[in-house]
Amino acid sequence: IFFRETEMSQGNGGKGGMGGRQVPVTVLTGFLGSGKTTLLNHILSSPDHGLRFAIIENEFGEVGVDDKVLQENTNDDIVEVMNGCICCTVRGDLVEALKRLYKKVSSFDAVIIETTGLADPAPVAQTFFVNETIEQMYKLDGICTLVDAKHITQHLDEEKPEGVENESVEQIAFADRVILNKIDLIENDESIMDTEAELKKIEDRIRAINSNAQIIRAKHSAIDPKNVLNLDAFSLDRVLEFDPEFLNTDGEHMHDDSVSSCSSKFVGEVNFTRLQMYIQSLIGDMESAMNLFRYKGVLAVRGMKQKFVFQGVHMIFSGGFSDSEWKEGEPRECRFVFIGRQLDKKSLIQGFEDCKAEETLRFNVGDRVEANVGMWVDGVILKQWDEGNPYRIELQDGKKTNIWGPIDSDQYVRAVSKE
Repeated sequence: IFFRETEMSQGNGGKGGMGGRQVPVTVLTGFLGSGKTTLLNHILSSPDHGLRFAIIENEFGEVGVDDKVLQENTNDDIVEVMNGCICCTVRGDLVEALKRLYKKVSSFDAVIIETTGLADPAPVAQTFFVNETIEQMYKLDGICTLVDAKHITQHLDEEKPEGVENESVEQIAFADRVILNKIDLIENDESIMDTEAELKKIEDRIRAINSNAQIIRAKHSAIDPKNVLNLDAFSLDRVLEFDPEFLNTDGEHMHDDSVSSCSSKFVGEVNFTRLQMYIQSLIGDMESAMNLFRYKGVLAVRGMKQKFVFQGVHMIFSGGFSDSEWKEGEPRECRFVFIGRQLDKKSLIQGFEDCKAEETLRFNVGDRVEANVGMWVDGVILKQWDEGNPYRIELQDGKKTNIWGPIDSDQYVRAVSKE
């Protein structure tokens, strides 16, 4: 859970806990990879909404990645409680965090709670009605659910073990507003002949679960923050109509035991080519990729000032060097998390750690070498660690062609042969 304060307009008046007002709370939910953190970054960087708000962030993995990304948009205090699902294992931490933060946020326009993608929003919403102190301090303003247009159907169709709820269904059922996100993946899919018909089919599927929630289409989570905040939309009566046991605190949310996470963090840097090869090995195999619900990371690449941020859902990978650079004195580190079904955790972590950059290179600037460009060509080392590559090499081909040696091994760069 992490906290962020903006420096914008003053909050509204009103009455609530501790002699103050009830602070509106928006619960932002959606299955893994639906675009929740991207939406938060849009809101954080938007100069238009003029709102003051706090964010409470929950991650499923042991190593936080989203908080590292979101911190790039704030210089304020961070409070973090990681490794758990906000709807069950760290639900008590949510209550304590809300109580602790109230004095600071009592004049704010909103609090946004981003749940992990595996959270059932019902127990989170329930918190604002069964805890008397929280009910006095806060008002549940609305539940906003992001939906990944490309993958939602398969997640809705997924058969769960007995007693285990389908999180995607629950997230839509409790929504006051649904953001049908990533519609560009439908529009750009050449196998879909009629994209509008496909999108309407998805919307019909959503309405079959929840006919009351407004559906807003989006690409890359880019929507007006006013479509998320201060909706005054949550209706306890509506929820009790389809879930009469909503206020029953004795029930437990059961997760699918076959779904888990693995993560790692280490101080150091990666070799960019090794990283690319590893990611490709993961998403290039369809069976393996379909069991990867979500993967994401923030990495330090040897030879690059910018941070490398990546994320993915199944076979769809997105990543690149961000505008944010590693600050002077900031430890250059790598952190990543995988969430999926039947994960080979040891293999995933070992594969990632095998991407670590070489500590000592075999060749120095000025050394003569042979470079593999489909054939072996003589060259001279011009620079070490250039643009994420161990070597920049000038070929002795009469044209002074420059190439990179992507990995420090004899497969790519070797000592000059002795004749």
